Amino acid sequence: MSKDPLNEYRRKRNLGASREPAGGTGDAPRFVIQKHDASRLHYDFRLAFDGALKSWAVPKGPSTDPREKRLAVQVEDHPLDYADFEGVIPEGHYGAGTVMVWDRGGYRNLLADKDPPKDMASAYRDGLLEVWLDGDKLKGGYALKRFRDGDKPQWLLIKMDDEHADARRNPTSTQNRSVKSGRTLARIARDGKAEHDHE
Repeated sequence: MSKDPLNEYRRKRNLGASREPAGGTGDAPRFVIQKHDASRLHYDFRLAFDGALKSWAVPKGPSTDPREKRLAVQVEDHPLDYADFEGVIPEGHYGAGTVMVWDRGGYRNLLADKDPPKDMASAYRDGLLEVWLDGDKLKGGYALKRFRDGDKPQWLLIKMDDEHADARRNPTSTQNRSVKSGRTLARIARDGKAEHDHE
């Protein structure tokens, strides 16, 4: 029997109190990027495959400039229904802070078309993923390349040079609203505080 990919995720959290999802089903090729104002502001880049959201913390967020290589630190797998999570993780809980669904959409595995073809799980194990994102904010090819192993393997997130590459565009500073609710991070935080105050 295969190991539950969400063991570490569940071990770190009190899901009843934090209101984060416990786990979902389905394995459609989709991605989500969540802006997360925790101890440090960062972006969580997540790809759905193998029954979970494979996840990386990207301190500076994704770029649309192929010359910029963004650090992406691999973190624990998250449940598939985490892709819809937006709200406030309370103080005292793992990952405490405000979470926004910054971008989401479908994706294609570009390595499936190579010779020999490679599925996402094999590419992940080998340390090189190439995907075509079809999101609200991000489109086109992105590569994730592992360059350091360890407890928290380090990867690089790189925009491929295609028709969606744009060195002048800076979506992390110009597109500050949730694709799920249209809210800013500050508004999500205020709404979350009001919600907790009413309990």
